Amino acid sequence: MRTKTISLPRLDGLTPTLESTALKLMEEAGELAEAIGKLRGLSGEQVYLDERDLATNIVGELLDVAQTAVSMMFVMEENYQVDIGQAVEYHISKLCKKGYLTRDDDQ
Repeated sequence: MRTKTISLPRLDGLTPTLESTALKLMEEAGELAEAIGKLRGLSGEQVYLDERDLATNIVGELLDVAQTAVSMMFVMEENYQVDIGQAVEYHISKLCKKGYLTRDDDQ
């Protein structure tokens, strides 16, 4: 199973709630969609950036989504006593059962 591992921090100086983080996640996902739309010329705007610059922008927005998702995981752990490590294992197991991946380490 191929993986992409990133480690993102718990942000300082914030007191996120489940609701505020969910709203922020939707905002960041919208910004990601907007960046992808610009890359594909779907926004109706004249695109002045080259594809590499647009791809860099998309990756930045994608990381904003990931950071917000990680922030929500901290909220779930701290406020709802969810074990994220256990949840990740369950999620991977579910993906295997659905045939989306195998646990074969040779890939």
